[in-house]
Amino acid sequence: MNSLDWAVLIGYFGVMVAIGVWSHKRVDNVSDFFTAGGKMPWWLSGISHHMSGYSAVMFTGYAGIAYTYGVTSFVTWSFPIALGIAIGSKLFAPRINRLRSRLHVASPLEYLKNRYDLKTQQALAWSGMLLKIVDVGAKWAAIATLLSVFTGITLNQGILITGTITAVYCTIGGLWADALTELGQFVIQLLAGVAMFVAAVLELGDKGIGFLDAWDQPALQGHRDPLVADYGAVFLLAFLFIKLFEYNGGMLNQAQRYMATSSPREAERSARLSAVLWLVWPLVLFYPMWMSPLLVESQKPDGSDSYGLMTEQLLPHGLLGLVIVGFFSHTMAMCSSDANAIAAVFTRDCAPVISARARGWSQRSGLIAARIATVVFLGLSMAAATQVNSPAFKDIITVVIKWVAGLMGPMAIPMMLGLLRPFRRSGPTAALTSWSMGLLAFWLVNYPINWNVDGGVPLQYQVSIPLAVSLVLYILIGFLKPEDTPERLAIIETINTDDDGAAAAAIPTPAGGVEDVVRAPVKD
Repeated sequence: MNSLDWAVLIGYFGVMVAIGVWSHKRVDNVSDFFTAGGKMPWWLSGISHHMSGYSAVMFTGYAGIAYTYGVTSFVTWSFPIALGIAIGSKLFAPRINRLRSRLHVASPLEYLKNRYDLKTQQALAWSGMLLKIVDVGAKWAAIATLLSVFTGITLNQGILITGTITAVYCTIGGLWADALTELGQFVIQLLAGVAMFVAAVLELGDKGIGFLDAWDQPALQGHRDPLVADYGAVFLLAFLFIKLFEYNGGMLNQAQRYMATSSPREAERSARLSAVLWLVWPLVLFYPMWMSPLLVESQKPDGSDSYGLMTEQLLPHGLLGLVIVGFFSHTMAMCSSDANAIAAVFTRDCAPVISARARGWSQRSGLIAARIATVVFLGLSMAAATQVNSPAFKDIITVVIKWVAGLMGPMAIPMMLGLLRPFRRSGPTAALTSWSMGLLAFWLVNYPINWNVDGGVPLQYQVSIPLAVSLVLYILIGFLKPEDTPERLAIIETINTDDDGAAAAAIPTPAGGVEDVVRAPVKD
């Protein structure tokens, strides 16, 4: 990096902070901070939804998969995300929007107290927050790894710099700041991605390799195979189910994008836009990664440094700074949206249970608490980031795929399936059993069983078994021990009714206020 690259990077950080300061005036209460008051345009929500699913892990962990295996990086990652969001645009997006517009909640988990019971809500809330700390920690570690490649600063310094800047703008401006910065980050990503794509094609041309002929090169042998090694059919199917839940609200931050739109129909349009972007745009981003074995020689066994090396070699100064800013934009978009979501869960779902004072917070006090919770979450995730590559967590891609994907099913299934009429008989017993046994299955498969199997348990089973256990138990216990009380049925009916014209902008009631929801007639 030279002075021009540094100028681009520092300028980007300055713009992000300025957007946060500007967004501050749009945040008057907790609803504005967590759900943009239900006033976000569908197209901004869709772009924000798309951007909040990226991070620098794509340019480290998934770049390594692309370097080693080729197109399976797209087939088993962005493709199932696109398909999952497309399905969720009908199945989940309108219903999650009704959580805000009809039940007047600001946290995606706030409705669980009445859909199941307080114990279930708290179990999912606390475990979800802990998982998010680890997940976001991996994202900080990924961007710090890239920053160290380009600047030479240490991993911990990189974590501190990016975390602090993100904390400033998302704490000041809330979800509005997240969405507006993500719009700017999308434009930066577009310019940086196209620049890298063109640079890779030109470099291949200089080597006498055509755009399509590259696949016939010996270095790319087998790289056109869609499913290889650990990334086989079972992994793909499991990942599709996981991403169906995760990217439609299971990881909470995406749920907020649906809640932020003005109506269920707008939430559906937002999801469709995000799905299209996930299907098309990663092809542009991945192409240079697929070609990287022809252009650079990775210095790491997993190939995770290949994209960084390629960027340094192919791009002139200025454009190099732009691509580095693109790395930051991905990670800061995801981490800031996660911080906002977790702050919502803590202040709306957890704090009122552990503190009588929190139950009486005014709008101003609740807003202050939300901002403090955001800062605390970011601090904890930055601390977790320093442990990535330790014996406990191992490398970045292991954290993202094994830990996050493996634990997502048990935590998301009760929340997401609880929205749907076909699962109305599944109550708190089904939800808590599904959650706890899914977590137990994750521990068994990844540790005691893994230790006693030659070569370890294949990744596809590490990811899929906890999901399968949780899903089967949720459905089976709901069938054997139905707990569909009139109150629970009324909640389900309220978020499944298609009369969307009367949906009102929400001002969240205090946590627990869902009990007073208008009772609707129950349909079979």
